[in-house]
Amino acid sequence: MNKRTFISLLPLAAAVLTTACSSAPSTAPSAKEVAPKEQIAPLAPVTAQGAFFEMYKPIRNWAPDVYPLSLASGEVPGMKNEDGKAALWTAVFVSPSRREARTLFYSVTNSGTNIHKGVTMGGSQGWSGTPKSKPFQVGEFVTNSDAAYKTAMEKAGPWVQKHPNTKLSMFLASAPRQQGPVWFFLWGDTKTGYLAHVNATTGNNVSIK
Repeated sequence: MNKRTFISLLPLAAAVLTTACSSAPSTAPSAKEVAPKEQIAPLAPVTAQGAFFEMYKPIRNWAPDVYPLSLASGEVPGMKNEDGKAALWTAVFVSPSRREARTLFYSVTNSGTNIHKGVTMGGSQGWSGTPKSKPFQVGEFVTNSDAAYKTAMEKAGPWVQKHPNTKLSMFLASAPRQQGPVWFFLWGDTKTGYLAHVNATTGNNVSIK
């Protein structure tokens, strides 16, 4: 595992951060006519693909040639990232024709002052593309974060068991000498934690050097 590669890719995820009343019935309804109260599911973290495709819908209106550059997990107070799921995801998309990158957020609830429940469109900045800033095709994003997490745990499991309750960060981006984007799973920090890589197209553990 190469934590220097992970550190060099982290800036890709931070391109830009910005952001009748009706009359009462004449007669009371019978018990059979009273609809049961709608059950509201509790807030919970979501997989990366679920959040990604919610963000992909509006970003296509921004540019017809848009490509994903990176996808990163975030945190919402009171919700822990686990099993490959997160309550907040940040995606950076790029447009070669516009030569710009734009950041979007997906959150399961309001988070802070600028991020709202659902999709939040952030700002844009110039982008020209470099070997360390390489977009990938949507069709290459095959392996969802929960499935990739299970694969990563095949190697990381023993370390994670010895370090319970360690913070999990997830990051998806292109990587050197890899076909398709790669999942980076980091438990803890880059100095003392554990880093695992899973190819998001094949779903296999890979080594990044």
